[in-house]
Amino acid sequence: MVADWRNMTQAELDAAYDNSRAVVDSPQILAGFEERSRALAERRPEFLDLRYGPRERQRIDLFSAGSAGSPLLVFIHGGYWQMRCKETFRFLAEGPLRHGISVALPGYTLAPEQSLAGIVEEVRSALRWLREHAAVLGFDSSRIVVSGWSAGGHLAAMMADEPGVTGVLAISGIFDLEPILHSYLNEKLRLAPEEVAGLSPQRRPLSGRRLIAVCGSAELPELQRQSWDFARLRAAAHLPGGAFTLSGRNHFTILPELEKAEGEITALLPILFAGK
Repeated sequence: MVADWRNMTQAELDAAYDNSRAVVDSPQILAGFEERSRALAERRPEFLDLRYGPRERQRIDLFSAGSAGSPLLVFIHGGYWQMRCKETFRFLAEGPLRHGISVALPGYTLAPEQSLAGIVEEVRSALRWLREHAAVLGFDSSRIVVSGWSAGGHLAAMMADEPGVTGVLAISGIFDLEPILHSYLNEKLRLAPEEVAGLSPQRRPLSGRRLIAVCGSAELPELQRQSWDFARLRAAAHLPGGAFTLSGRNHFTILPELEKAEGEITALLPILFAGK
């Protein structure tokens, strides 16, 4: 049983969402991500830092599968909307590329410089830019799967009904912002209580697009609860998708399952590109 976050002390609630503290070797894991991402960017420099807006982080990395009309995976980085960058997660394109799937990684302005509502709109703008440039970049604008990790999982779920999106793959995502509002994370995020419903995928009208939520068995219980609560809500509404818990994976070690061509997360992509 997962403890109800409403009954936690402030210290307990803060710890329940502190992934870096929970995974003691997370700096070393992230350093490995960055090294592998640099190597991929050196091999595939053709479409890096494509501008979709005027702000510094409004750039997209595109790794083309090389065949006209390929499907597109859009991956949104995490960091609780206030840290990390797309460059760290370029390595994740390796697995999808092996299956003929192009991959785009949009950046976005971080909190507190940008509000969460503003971040959501920046990601919408990135998707719109990608659709408008699909012919030039060589992918099919009607076959887009939006994915993301942690806060990026939240942003991916918020994009479910964007044109061209056939499905959403949320990895270790956040779907209800109410606990975030009351945690240490809100010091920079600056969410107001009246914003929670409109910015929480779990509290908004549910999308009919297929959505799969994935988490790891070694993740913090609150992260696992977020994925499964959202999946159960959607299942009760008879909506397509579901949830999976990957054995032994924590908040960081789950990501190589998308990097690997035969990874457990990579294997879910054909289901999502097929749509409903």
